[in-house]
Amino acid sequence: MIQIQNIKKAFGQTLASDIPSFQVNDGDILGLVGNNGAGKTTLFRMILDLLKPDEGEVSIDGVNPATSESWKEQTGAYIDEGFLIDFLTPEEYFAFLGKISGIPQTEVDERLKPYERLSGGEIFGGKKLIRNLSAGNKQKVGIIAALFNRPKLVILDEPFNFLDPSSQNVLKHVLKEYNQETGATILISSHNLQHTVDISTRIALLEKGCIIRDLPNTEGSAREELEHYFDVSE
Repeated sequence: MIQIQNIKKAFGQTLASDIPSFQVNDGDILGLVGNNGAGKTTLFRMILDLLKPDEGEVSIDGVNPATSESWKEQTGAYIDEGFLIDFLTPEEYFAFLGKISGIPQTEVDERLKPYERLSGGEIFGGKKLIRNLSAGNKQKVGIIAALFNRPKLVILDEPFNFLDPSSQNVLKHVLKEYNQETGATILISSHNLQHTVDISTRIALLEKGCIIRDLPNTEGSAREELEHYFDVSE
């Protein structure tokens, strides 16, 4: 699915990413964890061709995102609210996504139904512009939008941020169910070890731009090593 080779990215004298080789397999739910500045968002932005590496290359199903647009049809992502069109209401935004994808409104409505619980009755029907929603509800709109076209690759940066505990648990269920039903590959970054361990089949630990651990996470098997690293053992 995703192959990374000799990626390097620096901002001034700070090395933000230095990954000699890394592969994400089809169907993985990969959790990226690390302290602030570890390079999680930088890596996501390079995968999505939002940031050019200084050296090296990323490929998605053998395609370099910097040289082709074909990968976009099968990729859904939410990094921050800059991904949203905030002068629209959520209803208008999803109607727009449907229109540019050639999806009739009746199907748009059907595609939103699986996310009614995640929306919590707070996103739709209020006639609020996206810019006037709470941070948590903007986050929900972005996550739902990332899943809307049923992509085979989903990338979410800190998706549990701003969500209340109930919504965090619903989101874990939504992502695991989506992975099981579609076989999609899902990449998430999170500071929340509990949620990351709960949802991920594999966890990459980043430190100063480097992947220092690539941990299988069968039935939470990565928990002990991560808690030791972050010194948060219960």
